[in-house]
Amino acid sequence: MESSKISLFLISLVAALALLHSTHAQNSPQDYLNAHNSARAAMSVARLTWDNNLAGYAQRYANSHIGDCNMVHSSGPYGENLAKSRGDLSGTAAVKLWVGEKTSYSYNSNTCAPGKVCGHYTQVVWRKSVRVGCAKVRCNNGGTFITCNYDPRGNYPGQKPY
Repeated sequence: MESSKISLFLISLVAALALLHSTHAQNSPQDYLNAHNSARAAMSVARLTWDNNLAGYAQRYANSHIGDCNMVHSSGPYGENLAKSRGDLSGTAAVKLWVGEKTSYSYNSNTCAPGKVCGHYTQVVWRKSVRVGCAKVRCNNGGTFITCNYDPRGNYPGQKPY
């Protein structure tokens, strides 16, 4: 009888750990860094490093959007990318969305294609940005709000990202 209780406990523990791992999959600091630095490496731009102060800033800002999940920039001192979804969105998926804007960016003219957005991409690969911190929250409406903050900020008019 006692061994069946232990077995049940161990099975429950393994299931709980698997669930915990899946909820954090692709949302760790290293996951955000890998996604950013992969895009930066493709453009021969130095790697970003994780900054806990930026991550704290991002988390405080993300927490303020749990109730509405509205994508409104913080107007803070850092560069910032935002993403939201109606369901769960991983941190790496958000970075991939931003990097996906690469096809709309023309390096030669340093502009986005007409009617397209590419500023999220250029912030990801901005050469002078060297630190990043990101955060994710699940909103009350079931959606996801993700923000990454960059220091120094990028996207200065007339300057190319790399």
